[in-house]
Amino acid sequence: MDQGLKTADNEREHGGLIVREHDPLNLESPFNALDGIITPNSQFFVRSHFSIPNIDVPGWQLSCGGHVARDIVISYEELVKLPSRTLTSTMECAGNGRVFLTPKADGVQWERGGIGTAEWTGVSLSVLLEKAGLKAGALEVVLSGADEGELIEPPKTPGRIRFSRSLPLSKALSDEVILAFLMNGEPLGSQHGFPVRAIVPGWYGMASVKWLEQIEVVDQPFQGYWQTAEYSQWKRLAGEPVSAPVAEMQTKSQIARPGRNERITPGTRYRIFGAAWSGEANIAQVDVSTDGGKRWSAAHLLGEQLPFTWRLWEFEWQVPSKPGRYELMSRATDDSGTIQPSKHSPDHNAYMIHHTLPLDIEVR
Repeated sequence: MDQGLKTADNEREHGGLIVREHDPLNLESPFNALDGIITPNSQFFVRSHFSIPNIDVPGWQLSCGGHVARDIVISYEELVKLPSRTLTSTMECAGNGRVFLTPKADGVQWERGGIGTAEWTGVSLSVLLEKAGLKAGALEVVLSGADEGELIEPPKTPGRIRFSRSLPLSKALSDEVILAFLMNGEPLGSQHGFPVRAIVPGWYGMASVKWLEQIEVVDQPFQGYWQTAEYSQWKRLAGEPVSAPVAEMQTKSQIARPGRNERITPGTRYRIFGAAWSGEANIAQVDVSTDGGKRWSAAHLLGEQLPFTWRLWEFEWQVPSKPGRYELMSRATDDSGTIQPSKHSPDHNAYMIHHTLPLDIEVR
């Protein structure tokens, strides 16, 4: 079968999402279809590390134990009866944009669509931690999902493992970290973590563990596979590189429209449109360049800034009358003064890819 037809068939099968891997299933949103703050469930990217587990509500339980005063186990019916909250949060895969790294990096070859924003409803993780009672010396909270398997490609796993990630206690106790059972007002789909997943606003998506089944409070730094061998970066301590887990999302913007290699009529006015986000900070400014980064002009920020949520923006471009190829770029600045960098940091390995990305378009 022609590769183009095969790709089109795959996208139709998954509602227009772009297939990056079939097994495990990894689907990318078409970022150029961005049309509002909320990403519809059917268009939200899918990140899987192993096969999607088959879970039924009657048999599902969530345990909370470890360095606590009392172990607790809660059913789905009991969880949804607890006081809940609804929040809007942008979630980005830590490898979003990996295809743009040079040299090519291992891992899922995401372009711009490993990101989405949804309205999540669930119970604050702190509610369960308070019910269990934290012991003195509690340091981190480990979240484990029902998905498990074995990886044979480097870095190879030591046999079958589950997907587990930890949060520092301070983050775990913040009200915005929730155990979500609704996504945009609907029960979670199986691809998005049914029946319950963690939502960790401001952090990359690997922290928002899906198919959640276990919460473990520990008094030592968690050194699991997904905390050290994968989803890790280098930080500098006294000038020396020290391994640290990937955590907070970085300041970033992306152009949704025009699309790559799109043709635009000379002498017209064109609305360049996109989104910008930053982990714990708010977006203060977005600038746009239409000449490959030589000159920058301020874009117009749209709507209100919601915590942990991307900000849409637009820029009206007076398209040159001269035909040719033009390189568009966008650059975000957050309210802490952090500016989106022009290059990827090698200390981030194949993660946290938030440098400015040129977009080639043709004026003809």
